[in-house]
Amino acid sequence: MAEHTEQSADPEHTVDHVTTSVARRIEPGREHDFLAWTDAGMALARTFPGFLGGGWLRSAQDSSDYYVVYRFDGEAQMDDWVRSPVRRAWLSRGEGVAVESAVHRLSGIEGWFEPQSTLTNAVRVVGAPPARWKQAITIWLGFFPLSLLINFAVVAHLDGVPLVLKTLIATLINTPLMVYLVLPWITARLHRWLR
Repeated sequence: MAEHTEQSADPEHTVDHVTTSVARRIEPGREHDFLAWTDAGMALARTFPGFLGGGWLRSAQDSSDYYVVYRFDGEAQMDDWVRSPVRRAWLSRGEGVAVESAVHRLSGIEGWFEPQSTLTNAVRVVGAPPARWKQAITIWLGFFPLSLLINFAVVAHLDGVPLVLKTLIATLINTPLMVYLVLPWITARLHRWLR
């Protein structure tokens, strides 16, 4: 697989990064134009705050399929690039060179649960998820103490409430706390180990 990449500007901070992979099919005879156009797009993206790096990969199975990958420090920075007039102008210059066939955006822990079969090769190469056992340990490290706290602070005071309702209340409290507070906090502390 042919490859062209730029190094991330901040390799230590990876928790909130957003990676986008765009699959494109190159028109016959336009590979040189596509590569020049893609490199120009990366140069433009580099001028936007929060850009951490990017590049392209060519499919080993079909030489007319390319994957363009870029990463920003967060959703807001990625959206600034995606919605910018600069990017729209750049995309218009690429008409007739390549056709976009798929886009995948992954950020934080949500990317861990994306089935590998639905991702492009670029996402697997650039940002493979941690091993399943590391995911399980990380989730358990947050889930156990939070569940214990919810059981002592809430469930213990629900005498006479049916078990199904107790479980519903506990999970309604537990789930958003896990997603928005506990897992981001834990993954921030374990990000080197999760690589």
